Amino acid sequence: MFAVKSAQGVHLTLEDGRQLVDGMSSWWCAIHGYNVPALNHALKQQLDSMAHVMFGGLTHAPAVNLCKKLVEITPEKLETVFLADSGSVSVEIAMKMAVQYWQARQRPDKQKFISLRNGYHGDTLGAMSVCDPVTGMHTLFRDMLAKNFFVPSPSCDFGELCQPEQLNDLSRVLDSHHDSIAALILEPVVQGAGGMRFYSADYLAQAKALCEKQDVLLIADEIATGFGRSGKLFACEHAGISPDIMCVGKSLTGGYMTLAATLCTREISDLISDNPPGVFMHGPTFMGNPLACSVALESIRLLLASDWQSKIERIENWLTEGLAPCWQLDDVADVRVLGAIGVVELKNRVNMPTIQQAFVDAGVWIRPFGNLIYLMPPYIIEQTELNNLTNAIINVLNNGKHR
Repeated sequence: MFAVKSAQGVHLTLEDGRQLVDGMSSWWCAIHGYNVPALNHALKQQLDSMAHVMFGGLTHAPAVNLCKKLVEITPEKLETVFLADSGSVSVEIAMKMAVQYWQARQRPDKQKFISLRNGYHGDTLGAMSVCDPVTGMHTLFRDMLAKNFFVPSPSCDFGELCQPEQLNDLSRVLDSHHDSIAALILEPVVQGAGGMRFYSADYLAQAKALCEKQDVLLIADEIATGFGRSGKLFACEHAGISPDIMCVGKSLTGGYMTLAATLCTREISDLISDNPPGVFMHGPTFMGNPLACSVALESIRLLLASDWQSKIERIENWLTEGLAPCWQLDDVADVRVLGAIGVVELKNRVNMPTIQQAFVDAGVWIRPFGNLIYLMPPYIIEQTELNNLTNAIINVLNNGKHR
């Protein structure tokens, strides 16, 4: 473990004085970097009036304004918002929302879910039940999780059309079990912690059409991809689809505080509200926390006020150029880049203690997992700083400090 003393811009300063260029955005959420004056101000200003108040029977301007902004910028038809305190909880909410919707439609048998292999949706029990049960990180808990349906992850790569046969497994499960399936849940276009895979937006579009045909909801988990990371504000936009339910989190607050949101269509929220028990059955204590809502609203304003599309395009070009030499290395199986995401997939798992120390010695913070070395830097990163990250990866692999 490495103790951090402070963080500024794209740099982490350790207790011993060493500075590291951050390639992780603190697990993908610090999109504006660290110690951002505008975000600091939003928090301090809100703190002077109210740090927290219960969100049951009470409301407040930061939450109202944030929800209005989320409805404005997310795909059409997502018109209602439920706030929560973490991404994993927002997935739990989405799943409960889907089940309660079908209950309201007098179809109580629709309580199961279908998801993609290599998918990851969080570490709470419901979310774990829709993560890959074989390649995921939750095999220890397999026997206590609800049993859901899984289909192979898409075999069509990003930028390709998806042939009908590549959706055969999904189509077959939906055909056979649509009466018991509440929703398909997936990470649009980018499968994150399950393998950093990029798949065809056409698969997503066709999956949405299949769900509509079989009367199954589509839940889009945009916790990792939301707010520009893939090159679109939300990854669903690559496919031109609007999900029935969508989860956002991580970079929602620019990495300052824990906050998430689950958005759904007016039809879903109205049906839940108009049928017994008359409310959605979930109520986190810290939902709608004013501090988190205020900083989230400012983070979104900061993002949209910037030329974020050009920033992501530049990062994509720098990553593509900087990681290209990895193709020549014997231990490398694949190199892929999409938006502000760069991935080097190795043929074998890394030796975590060895490679982590090597990266710190090289002056960068990169946190590999399994056989993957990846970068998701803050959007404010400059080319020189990004070159430090890509050069460190090349040098560490060249010197065998990953084994």
